[in-house]
Amino acid sequence: MAKINKVLVIGATGHVGGQVVSQLATTATAVRALARTPASASLAPGVDVVPGDLTAPDTLIPALDGVDAVYLTWPILPPEAASPVVEIIAEHARRIVLLSSAAVRDDLAEQKNPIGRAHALIEQPIKDSGLEWTFLRPYGFATNTLEWAPQIRSGNVVRGAYGAASMTLLHEADIAAVAVRALTGDGHVGARYELSGPAPLSRIEQVAAIGAAIGRPLAWEEISPEEAKAQMGWLAPEFADFVLAGLAAMVDTPGRATSTVHEVTGAPARGFAEWAADHAADFA
Repeated sequence: MAKINKVLVIGATGHVGGQVVSQLATTATAVRALARTPASASLAPGVDVVPGDLTAPDTLIPALDGVDAVYLTWPILPPEAASPVVEIIAEHARRIVLLSSAAVRDDLAEQKNPIGRAHALIEQPIKDSGLEWTFLRPYGFATNTLEWAPQIRSGNVVRGAYGAASMTLLHEADIAAVAVRALTGDGHVGARYELSGPAPLSRIEQVAAIGAAIGRPLAWEEISPEEAKAQMGWLAPEFADFVLAGLAAMVDTPGRATSTVHEVTGAPARGFAEWAADHAADFA
């Protein structure tokens, strides 16, 4: 296949997108980052930061000039808005890597949960576009535990539901490492990569790992699912219900561990303790 010379990163100021930018910046591939306000984007030196807004797809046209591949994190926008964005990307680039979700079920014509449904609606126009596509489907983000940061900064107790729920949380650097391979290398077209951390860890154990990283013992305090939902104001109610139902299920059935990160990158997935150490400043 023809070499990928330039990549546009959409979602460059997010946790995963920022890592994609940083890791691409160490390669021979030119990297361009899209930002609604380029002046406020803090990215690696030498990165070409350009303006653009997914709610106004035509603004992507200058950003796509000379671009061979696109990394896309879809923000909190209606999934239906993805189609015109994908159409413009397909007119200029030939490859796309999408940060999707393991909640998407390929064996279902209609997704049964809201998270899977939202991501499937973004995947579909990409599959129909003629682009060379790769979908990254993580099981869980280690960065989700940043929701505990306010509690940890103000005390030594984290209050939450289903502390015994065990999941295989991913370091954003590992997701990005897979993305970079898919963006710049061969053999990834049409892949749906299910990504996870190396081993399940309960929420109680996650809190303990954060405490070890910041040098301060932390305790878990169990609360009811109803109390937990009241704290999840940033999520739509149906999403919050799905998240809580998933946590309840993982009390008895731990989240699945895959070897995909190792298979694609040649390096094992980072454990949660390493993620906690990398993010200690966010909790201290």
